[in-house]
Amino acid sequence: MKISILGSGSWGSALGNVLAKNNHEVLIWGREVDEVNDINQNHENSKYFKEVKLDSGLVATNDFNHIKNSDVILIAVPSIAIEEVCFRINDVIDKPAIIVNVAKGFHPVSHLRISEVIKNAIDKDLLVDVVSLIGPTHAEEVVLNLLTAINAVCENDDSAKVIQEIFSNDTFRVYRSNDVVGSEIGVALKNVMAIASGIVEGLKQGDNAKAALMTRGLAEISRFGQYFGAKPETYLGLTGVGDLIVTCTSHHSRNFMAGYEIGKANSATDFMLNNKKTVEGIFCAKIVYELAIEHNIQMPITNQVYEVLFQNKMPSLAIFELMQRELKAE
Repeated sequence: MKISILGSGSWGSALGNVLAKNNHEVLIWGREVDEVNDINQNHENSKYFKEVKLDSGLVATNDFNHIKNSDVILIAVPSIAIEEVCFRINDVIDKPAIIVNVAKGFHPVSHLRISEVIKNAIDKDLLVDVVSLIGPTHAEEVVLNLLTAINAVCENDDSAKVIQEIFSNDTFRVYRSNDVVGSEIGVALKNVMAIASGIVEGLKQGDNAKAALMTRGLAEISRFGQYFGAKPETYLGLTGVGDLIVTCTSHHSRNFMAGYEIGKANSATDFMLNNKKTVEGIFCAKIVYELAIEHNIQMPITNQVYEVLFQNKMPSLAIFELMQRELKAE
């Protein structure tokens, strides 16, 4: 089975390393010549992982056409770039493939979930299925073979099983789920909650505050997801509470660290002007805020994060307003 990974960043490299360790033929495509050369010549991706050796079977290329005969194509690029990459896939491949999505978010204009974006961009006769490989994971730990559990999410269980089997090993355990809507919404919205959690940390609030934030954040995610047809039990699993915990507590999380910087400054102004990294929760907060208004879904934490990011509200005021909301039963 030939497997291609689009994106030579941290997540693409880490997942490629898992597959190479499992003795699969793996090719990573990347835009950056230095990253590709580092993988091929040094068996490293030193831009993202310091002093970490990748499997010697991992091969990289700058030539997009080399993905042509792939059985599985994993897309590991920021959500905002997925549609463009899928159009390129559609122009290159000449046989049906399983597309694996690892991004967490929504289309910036249509607000479609990522699997929907992929299905719209690739011809049906070239698409076996879309499987989202998502859950509580950090590339920095996966590349070190630290214990990890993740979810292969697809309405077609047979396709989910294919991805489950090629990725699973003694340190990387893959479960399956058919709740595509619930899982994709869960892993997208937890990025918004991670920004909020980082703000709480930056404002020097304690564990009580973060526990409350994650708990009420999970209720908010579940409410939003169920409105669009998600199964409630999904939010007790890896793409719900699991991903929420790891993203809201870890310094590996770009979303948490973005919130931390904003909280420390008690303002998002400088961060929004100067940030050069992809922070998916920023895009997600705007989209979810707009969808919540359109569908009249109560999203108090998301609303406050949006106002901090896009309306210059002081984070300390946002927290105060959340604490002063009308009292109610849980």
